Amino acid sequence: MSIKPPLTDLPIKTASKGFYEGFNTIVTVGSKILVGLLIIWAAAFPVKAGAALSVVSGLLLKSFGTWYIYVMAFYLLTCLILAIWPTTGRIRLSAEGEGPEFSTFSWFSMMFGAGIGIGMLTYATGEPIYHFATNPDVIMGKMAGESPEVVRMAFKWSFLHWGMSAWGCYALTGLALAFFSYRRGLPLTIRSGLTPLFGRSLSGWLGHSVDIVAVIATVLGVAVTIGFGVSQFSSGLYNITGSDWLMTPEGNPTTLAMILALVVIMGLSTLSALSGVGKGIKWLSNLNMGLTFFFLAFLLVFGSTTFALKALFVGMWDYLLALPGMMFTVWHPDGTETGDALAKWQGDWTIFYWAWWIAFAPFVGLFLARISKGRTLREYVLGAMIVPSLMCFIWFAMAGGTAIDLELNGGAGRAILNAGLSSQLFATVNQLLSPGLAAVMSALLVVLLLTYLVTSADSAILIINTINAAGDETPKGRAHIVVWGLALTLVISALLLAGGLSAIQTAMIIGALPFSFVLALMGVALIKAIWRDALRDRQSADAGTEAATALPRAK
Repeated sequence: MSIKPPLTDLPIKTASKGFYEGFNTIVTVGSKILVGLLIIWAAAFPVKAGAALSVVSGLLLKSFGTWYIYVMAFYLLTCLILAIWPTTGRIRLSAEGEGPEFSTFSWFSMMFGAGIGIGMLTYATGEPIYHFATNPDVIMGKMAGESPEVVRMAFKWSFLHWGMSAWGCYALTGLALAFFSYRRGLPLTIRSGLTPLFGRSLSGWLGHSVDIVAVIATVLGVAVTIGFGVSQFSSGLYNITGSDWLMTPEGNPTTLAMILALVVIMGLSTLSALSGVGKGIKWLSNLNMGLTFFFLAFLLVFGSTTFALKALFVGMWDYLLALPGMMFTVWHPDGTETGDALAKWQGDWTIFYWAWWIAFAPFVGLFLARISKGRTLREYVLGAMIVPSLMCFIWFAMAGGTAIDLELNGGAGRAILNAGLSSQLFATVNQLLSPGLAAVMSALLVVLLLTYLVTSADSAILIINTINAAGDETPKGRAHIVVWGLALTLVISALLLAGGLSAIQTAMIIGALPFSFVLALMGVALIKAIWRDALRDRQSADAGTEAATALPRAK
C-alpha cells in the first residue's frame, strides 16, 4: 500500500487590508481579548484575582504535577533518541541541497546567547545557595544543610532545573518547527508542527486555537522572566543608591519600584522592537554579550575559582549519574513531615521550573528554528540542548560556587543566605569588593540586566507578531509592536498588584498547561513524520529495485 505524500501546503488566512493586514485576525484578536480580560480582572479585583489564581494553580499542581514531570522527560528523551539514532541524526533541517544559513561560529554564539539571560542572573547565585541550605537530600536526612557535604547536592539539583531537561523542551519546539517549515515548506508557526496528526484541519479553528495557546503561553512565560528581572533590577538600584523606597523592610523590592522599572524597561523594549532585529536588538545583544563575558571574567579573577571549578565538574558528574532517577521521581503529600516537605519542594522548584520552560518554549523554540536552517538534526540537538546546558552549568558554578564558598569559608556571616533571591548576586559582590568597587560592579550588573530585559521583551514582541501573522517574519506595522509592548507592560503590572511575583508565577503555571499538551503532540507528530518519511524512502527503493529487475525481462 502506497503511503500518501506529506502535507507541504497549509494555507492560513490573513487579512488583505486594514489594520490587521498580513495578520490572522482570529489569532491576533483572540489573543488580545484573552490578555485584555486578564489585565482588567487583575487590575479591577487585585485581591480576589490573586487569591483565585493561587487556588487554581494549587489545584493544577495537585492534579497535573505528575504530568509536568513525565512530559518533560518525554521532551528530553525524544530529542536525545532522534539525535543518537544514526539515520534520524543525519536528517538535514532544510530542503535538499541547502546548507546552513549561518557559520558554525556564529550559530554557536547565538546558541550561547540564548543560554544566558535574566533568569541566569537571578538564579545562578540564588538557587545553589538555597539548595545549599535545603534540598531533597537534606529533607530526607541524608546530610545536614549548610554543611560541606551538601555542596555537591546543591549543584546536582540546580543543574537538573537548568540543564538538558529545560533545553530539551526548547529544542523539541524548535526542532518540530524547523523540520516542518524547512523540509516541508509549511509556515513557521506552532500549528505547523501538528500537521502529521491533524492535516489541513489546522488551517481552521483548530490551528487558530493552537496558535492562541502559544501566544498566551509566551506572554505569561515572558512575564515571569521580566518580573524576576525588574525585581533584581530594583535590588541593584538599591545596592547602588541605598534609597529606602526601593526596598521593603523584609529585603524585597517594593511594588512601586518594580512597576516604575517595568515602565522604563518596556518603553525601551518597544523602541528597540520598532527599530528591528538588525538595529536595536542586534546592538543590545552585542552589548550584553560583552558585559556577560566581563562579569564571568570578574568571577574567574575575584571569585572562588578553585571551589567553583570543582563544583562544576563534580556537579556535572553527579547530575548525569542521577538524571534518570531525578527526571522520573514524583513526590506526593503522604501526611508525613518528610513526604509533605518533599512534595512542597518539588512543587516550588521542579514543577514551577517545568511550567516556566514550557511557557517560554514557543518563544525560544521559534528563535532556535530561525537560526538553525541547514543543520543536521544531530548538530541541532548538540547546539540547542548540550551547549546551552554547559553554559548554564558554568554560570551556576562560578556565581553559586563563589557564594557558597563565601558562606562556608569566607566569613560572609549569612549575609548572602539571608538576602532575598533578587539581592543575593549583589550580596555576593558586596562580599568580594570594597563598598566603592561593589557599587561600580553593581552598576555594571544593572546595565547588563537592563540589556537582557530589553532584548527579551522586544524579541518576545516580534515572536508574538510572527505567530499572529501565520509565521510571516517580515517587519510588521509599528502599531502592532506598540500594542503588544503595552499589553506585556499591563499584564505584568496588573499581576504585580494582584499579588507580586507569586501572582505572575501562578498565572504562568496555568497558562503553560495547555501548551504542554500541544508540545507533547508536536513530539508525537515529529516522530510520525520521520517514521513515514523512512517508509516512503523504503518503498521508493523497493520500487526502484523491482523496476531494475523487470528491465531484462522486458528485453
